Amino acid sequence: MKHIPTDPNLFIQNRERLVRLMIPGSAAILNSNDIMPTNADGTMRYHQNSDIYYLTGINQEETILVLWPDHPDPTMREILFLRETNEHLVIWEGYKYTQQEASRISGIKNVRWFSDFPTIFRHLMCEVEDIYLNSNDYYRAVNEVQTREMRFVIRCQEEYPLHRYHRLAKLMYQLRAIKSPIEIELIRKACEITGKGFDRVLKNLKPNMNEAEIEADFAYEFLKNKGVFSYEPIIASGPNSCVLHYLQNDKVCKEGEIVLLDVGAGYGNYMADMTRTIPVSGRFTRRQKEVYEAVMRVYHLTIGAMQPGLTIGDLRSATEEFVEEECLKLGLFTQSELDQESASDPLVRKYFMHGVSHSIGLDVHDAIFPLSQKIEPGWVLTCEPGIYVREEGFGIRLENTIYIGENGPENLMKDIPIEAEEIEEIMNSAK
Repeated sequence: MKHIPTDPNLFIQNRERLVRLMIPGSAAILNSNDIMPTNADGTMRYHQNSDIYYLTGINQEETILVLWPDHPDPTMREILFLRETNEHLVIWEGYKYTQQEASRISGIKNVRWFSDFPTIFRHLMCEVEDIYLNSNDYYRAVNEVQTREMRFVIRCQEEYPLHRYHRLAKLMYQLRAIKSPIEIELIRKACEITGKGFDRVLKNLKPNMNEAEIEADFAYEFLKNKGVFSYEPIIASGPNSCVLHYLQNDKVCKEGEIVLLDVGAGYGNYMADMTRTIPVSGRFTRRQKEVYEAVMRVYHLTIGAMQPGLTIGDLRSATEEFVEEECLKLGLFTQSELDQESASDPLVRKYFMHGVSHSIGLDVHDAIFPLSQKIEPGWVLTCEPGIYVREEGFGIRLENTIYIGENGPENLMKDIPIEAEEIEEIMNSAK
């Protein structure tokens, strides 16, 4: 992720909010992510642990944050440990943070080199009984690769088995669900960059283009604006539009088909998430437009339901009812078939089989805790209904990133075209 200068008050306030939730006399220790290998001597592009970024703003490997709020020496209450740079690292890997720069970015006054950590860690563990350690507790996570964080958890429990350990993730997920004004502006910028990519695609798409060329148009605008793909983009034409996580992106887009674009930009570590479904030839067929308008109606109804006090599960249930009504109108099933459906296998799930909303922020699927947590002002959610008609060879999904404000939902992608007529007009005026 490219470094974007960010107000250090964001990270200072985030640490203050976390400390208020911690047990008196406790301490918390967080680790950065590893640089992940590929093969031979190759590595993947580095991506920082979202929790340590949330608390420090530091985008660098081999970083540790220690929060020790009740230490009698105020300079020891927040300590940031960094990988020490040298001439060899500068030549081979480039610039690394100085202690002064890391202090300016994070607002942490006590910045030490990584080599100082073992001594301070031993001191802390001899003084403190309650220790918060971090983990990836997202309910759909598959933790097959042992992270630096998990290695540290194992080390702590082996070396200091008599301490009381606590799950930091519960507190972090609670905090990260509510976005501050600074975070909202970063997400808004990510949405703006996403819109630039989509505008380029609308003006360039024509029959016989490859899905890969569409991906390249998004990449051009994202990189030009210091953004990245916030997740692997889905560029799915024709029948591929019914494959929810299609990632091949290498088929020819044929005249008369639609192409589903599930793409978002990341900016300053914050993510956007957008889906549009557009006609390859610049005009929807009559049937494509019927399904498109049905999904648009569901989208507007779901946005109206995105109110504080509901859960994401509540939104899903409401959206299923909206989709069911539209499927009846589209002739995808009859009222008689609906009356005989199985409660455990409702007909609507043949045409709408995924969730309609998730939290978004530093991660595309930002964790919330517990899953039954009710929506509050300050959340940022997606709204992404769809209807997939596999027997007719196409699916329609529409998605925007939505801020839940005090006065109701705010569409952070309101400037990105979504209405069918507007999309057709832009595509055809470009030609």
